[in-house]
Amino acid sequence: MNPEAKIYVAGHRGLVGSALVRALNRSGHRNLVLRTHAELDLTDQGAVRDFFSRERPQYVLLAAAKVGGILANNTYPAEFIFQNLQIQANVIESAHSSGVDRLLFLGSSCIYPKFAVQPLREDSLLSGVLEPTNRPYAVAKIAGIEMCWAYNRQYGTRYLAAMPTNLYGPGDNYDLQTSHVIPALIRKMHEAKISGQEEVLLWGTGTPRREFLYSEDLADACAFLMELKREAFDFMVASEANAPVVNVGAGEDQTIRELAELIAMVVGFDGVLRFDPTKPDGTPRKLLDVSRLNSLGWKPKTALREGLEITYRDFLESSAAQAAEHSVSAPATF
Repeated sequence: MNPEAKIYVAGHRGLVGSALVRALNRSGHRNLVLRTHAELDLTDQGAVRDFFSRERPQYVLLAAAKVGGILANNTYPAEFIFQNLQIQANVIESAHSSGVDRLLFLGSSCIYPKFAVQPLREDSLLSGVLEPTNRPYAVAKIAGIEMCWAYNRQYGTRYLAAMPTNLYGPGDNYDLQTSHVIPALIRKMHEAKISGQEEVLLWGTGTPRREFLYSEDLADACAFLMELKREAFDFMVASEANAPVVNVGAGEDQTIRELAELIAMVVGFDGVLRFDPTKPDGTPRKLLDVSRLNSLGWKPKTALREGLEITYRDFLESSAAQAAEHSVSAPATF
């Protein structure tokens, strides 16, 4: 990508989007187009069309999405499918209409069947049934992949879908009702340590295996993909037989129990971890086959413990900032 090219990062305030902005800035890209939700509602088709017509970005990184953990997906399935379908359909169609050169659509590893052969290859897409707890979200993301593929075949667009594994990092959502597993565990362990609790109760059996990728590494992978030479990029998006999908992951996994024990060490909680087997586990295992991306020359740089330590510091800083803001805004008492 030309350093002067106009690049639109959709969802730049989220975990992934904010990391993408930092990665692009490190690469020398300064002509970034950024809009908050208040400035541009991506579920509004007319507003999105007008935005693309006016700004004419050359490249688009579509990281905007409604996301959440197993509890949020179970509680708000309608919002997860409806809002994600709206966002990606509006952005992809407007990108085509305005002549965007390259688009990178961010999906999720939950697109793959619940019992697909591990590690999960890109060609296992649509080869079996999905995990019920996040099926609406997964179906929306699959629709986004199909839309990219359809536009590539019919219009000759150059849209690629990157499927990241489970993510974590600075700027994550630590709300216990809507967060993913790592930020939820960090908050639970921290609050248990501060309050002197002797145990922490966790969902499920602790036996499912999960892979985790530091958000800055994902952003680096996305920048790497967008910077590929034209021949390599076109090879990935031009196939009639295969969807334009590439997995992005760490290439190794651990059980939820092992993850919880590691987070307890990072946070400094030395109590008991107790699992509730009456709560859902989700997919038994989700490990991505990342050989396609590795063969292009990219590998992650951040080990899980190192990333967790950085993320915990971010949690402490964000918690302190929120406490300070609350104390300033709270009414005086006499």
